Amino acid sequence: MTGPTVYFVRHGETDWNAEARLQGQADTDLNEKGCAQASANGRALAGLIADPAGFDFVASPMRRTRETMERLRAAMGLDPAGYRTDPCLVEVNFGDWQGHTFPELEAVDPGCFARRQADKWAFVPPGEGAESYAGLTARVRPWLEGVARDTVCVTHGGVMRAVFSLAGAMEPNEAVMLPIPQDRILRLVGGRLEWL
Repeated sequence: MTGPTVYFVRHGETDWNAEARLQGQADTDLNEKGCAQASANGRALAGLIADPAGFDFVASPMRRTRETMERLRAAMGLDPAGYRTDPCLVEVNFGDWQGHTFPELEAVDPGCFARRQADKWAFVPPGEGAESYAGLTARVRPWLEGVARDTVCVTHGGVMRAVFSLAGAMEPNEAVMLPIPQDRILRLVGGRLEWL
């Protein structure tokens, strides 16, 4: 018994992704490229999952993840609305940094990028509600440990980095530096992670 299989998909590209703006929990929409990525990931999943009726489909409640899930399900030939959301899956909160690029932040707070990079796992940006990756991982852990059936999960880059740490695939400070593509699928099965 290897436990359930989980397919993780990062939301498709947004204009803020393209501009390297920190999104965090700001609610943004997919751009044209992001819509195409979501549909392509759905077609790929259709080839991987023989019986989607046996799967739980869950997304972060943010607009970009819900739109990705709906496009993904449509591309699989499924009812776009046939999924649920879970607040545990929202992106890490960047506090006052949300909506800004690092060059913009450096202009008002020189050295902020270096301070973050020195311990990216534990660093908490300024602002109400801001989180570290360690805090995000503590939020995601009970969700991941509670997965009881095969699942398709549409979430965010930060959450997927947390999954790498929780699965023991990487040390935390390695996981937080990992680039998370928007046009590939990450599969967790038997405690092992692999990009498809």
